[in-house]
Amino acid sequence: MATAPLMPKATAVWLVDNTSLSFDQIAELCNLHPLEVKAIADGDSAQGIKGLDPVLTGQLTREEIAAAEADPSHRLHISEPKVRMPEIKPKKGPRYTPVSRRQDRPNAILWLVRNHAELKDSQIIRLVGTTKSTIQAIRDRTHWNSANLTPLDPVTLGLCSQIDLDLEVQRAAKEKPAPVEEQGATLLPAAVTTAAKEEATPADKKPGDELDVDAVFAKLKQLGGKSE
Repeated sequence: MATAPLMPKATAVWLVDNTSLSFDQIAELCNLHPLEVKAIADGDSAQGIKGLDPVLTGQLTREEIAAAEADPSHRLHISEPKVRMPEIKPKKGPRYTPVSRRQDRPNAILWLVRNHAELKDSQIIRLVGTTKSTIQAIRDRTHWNSANLTPLDPVTLGLCSQIDLDLEVQRAAKEKPAPVEEQGATLLPAAVTTAAKEEATPADKKPGDELDVDAVFAKLKQLGGKSE
């Protein structure tokens, strides 16, 4: 049984425009992030995509949509397809970016570099479909249009989904080692501070520490004193 419609964004556009379903219900059905569905409703994302009626394509029924509208906790279920479609294996390599969106890639790269400095160049390439030299030029401010670049969210621009962005950020956070804080001077152990001080024993005293009476009187005689 299919778990998502064939054209998730087009289906989401139609559901946003023609139903009263919540963002969470549409996002769960179309495998999108709720913020991405909200961006579609606000007109910030999927601006050139025509809505696809899932009822006409046989993916949803009117009764299923009505039940979900009446109960916000109801989860939409895709109808059993009449024709089995072969599974599409994801292609490895940089993401394909439509020609109309390619001019927005430098702004998206600048946003990623500023807000997610932990991302590697390979992760940014997967998200927006750019090149390593372009990323380095934007980092070094040597890009030919560096003065006019404005950091813009790639999800809002439609270059990647919020789920993909969150996944790459989580991967980068796991690979980055946790910073080790420098420890200052610490207190001595209690065993050291509470230990009783050793008292000097008579045996430890030097022989010269005792008073020599004869030597003292001899010294007085030399100074001209009189002995009693």
